[in-house]
Amino acid sequence: MRLEEKVLKKFTQCQKTLAIAESCTGGLIGNCLTDIPGASAFFLLGITAYDNAAKTKILGVPSALIIKHGSVSPQVASAMAQGVRKILKTDDGLAVTGIAGPGGGSRNKPVGLVFIALSTKEKTIVKKFLFKGTRLAIKSKAAQTALKMLAK
Repeated sequence: MRLEEKVLKKFTQCQKTLAIAESCTGGLIGNCLTDIPGASAFFLLGITAYDNAAKTKILGVPSALIIKHGSVSPQVASAMAQGVRKILKTDDGLAVTGIAGPGGGSRNKPVGLVFIALSTKEKTIVKKFLFKGTRLAIKSKAAQTALKMLAK
């Protein structure tokens, strides 16, 4: 069974809904989910919030949070996941933010740094990853890791 199918099975069995806010993955997670028939039963919204203005205006991420911690941070990932969940009042919200490269990295935030947040009504968890490879490889690894988080 493909990972996307596991996510579908889990969400439909639990009768839960999902909204996703993607930055560095550029809509790849939503694309993977909508490749499977029946995804509309649980996947209600996908937003690619690539620019900080989209993160603040659409997802409700406080601009002060972005200024203080940067858009690639656990704090912003958490706020993105909570914000996207609140838009349609879904059960779960998933968010991904990171640096896919090849440029844009720094000593403190290298290329491949990705934060994935999963928000429920009860809590929000954020995980940090450092992926290696090309831009496409980093995007793919981040999307697959996010799908694994959803499947658990």
